[in-house]
Amino acid sequence: MAAVFFHHVVGDLTVGKPEVVELHDTDTLDAAARAIAASPEGAVPVWRPRAAPDEPPSGARFLGMISALDIAAFVAASGVGDRAMAAVVGEVVQPNPGLLREVDPGTRLIDALDLMKQGVKRFLVRKNGAWRGISKRFSVLYNGKWLKNMEATSPTSASSSRELSSSTSSTYKFCCLSREDILRFLIGCLGALAPIPLSPISSLGAINPHYCHVDASVPAMEAIQKVPPDPSAVAVVETTPDGTRKILGDISAYKLWKCDYVAAAWALINLSAGQFVIGADDNESTPISAIPVPPISSSLVEEIGPGRSPRAKKFSSRSIGFLNSQAHQMAFGRMRSMYRGRSAPLMCKSTSSLAAVMAQMLSHRATHVWVTDAESEEDGVLVGVVGYTDIFNAVTKSVYPAAS
Repeated sequence: MAAVFFHHVVGDLTVGKPEVVELHDTDTLDAAARAIAASPEGAVPVWRPRAAPDEPPSGARFLGMISALDIAAFVAASGVGDRAMAAVVGEVVQPNPGLLREVDPGTRLIDALDLMKQGVKRFLVRKNGAWRGISKRFSVLYNGKWLKNMEATSPTSASSSRELSSSTSSTYKFCCLSREDILRFLIGCLGALAPIPLSPISSLGAINPHYCHVDASVPAMEAIQKVPPDPSAVAVVETTPDGTRKILGDISAYKLWKCDYVAAAWALINLSAGQFVIGADDNESTPISAIPVPPISSSLVEEIGPGRSPRAKKFSSRSIGFLNSQAHQMAFGRMRSMYRGRSAPLMCKSTSSLAAVMAQMLSHRATHVWVTDAESEEDGVLVGVVGYTDIFNAVTKSVYPAAS
């Protein structure tokens, strides 16, 4: 079972990965928004500018990561609307060099997982050049033939587990590996990880009960101040008289991925957390005409031809009604039960298998899944959250049984 972690290396995951496109701290938030839309986890690495045009990426120039939530919060706090998107990334990003680690392509997968369990979110990996090490399943893609270990390796360093050799004087090319890439690789190895993937997440200890949450009545701006580093999400709940929490939605970098940041900022300023999660929808949703509100204004309809009736737009953060009228706010409670678009939280049961949760995260490109009580008679009773770190801990239980 544990062999998959020792018989694969980080280089195996770089096949087909594009070369790093750097976002610098001198770029604008508009540029950051475009970069985030093309990146996993709703966030993108930020680098200091190159000293020379041909200087390759390096861990020494990495500054930190900027997320969709960071941009929305900055625009909301600035109070200048879309003009805030002209600000530079350096004004927003929080320096944290520990989020990225430059590793050798010969680094074992088990060592890479250990680094990610310690808080690393990206690996910077060289794509070209030869490396030597223990024969690996896909090493032929890098070396052209099977290689034997040429010298003893040091157990104290993951990167020293391979001897590097340069067969060309050309400039190295680099790619970035995310936790999503690691998860995608693991889900392709479910058979080798059996029986762990088919076990309930509750029995694996994969449920994190120490999640961050706020009441639905709390202002959205106050809620985002409580978002933890990982997973970068806060649950919006309503608490019943007996003390149980029912999840209504969440505010997270994942939920704001590819959003209209100016519209999201307006909603953060003007709405409660509960209203924000109901309105933050970009795709499938309930048409406004299905909600008991006053007649639709001209700003919420689109003409479909002369002499024909206007058609209601779908409720969306891009059309940004965001429940801004008093009647919309009064209809909030009723909308919660009838509207379950993208703003609905990604949930699983405490009895769900680890494989099912991994598949959920990959299919939605999410950073976390909220866990509800499988034994409760009511839906949505929150008991915890599963993130990348929880999954990586669960799949390596066979490697470190004593630590589990």
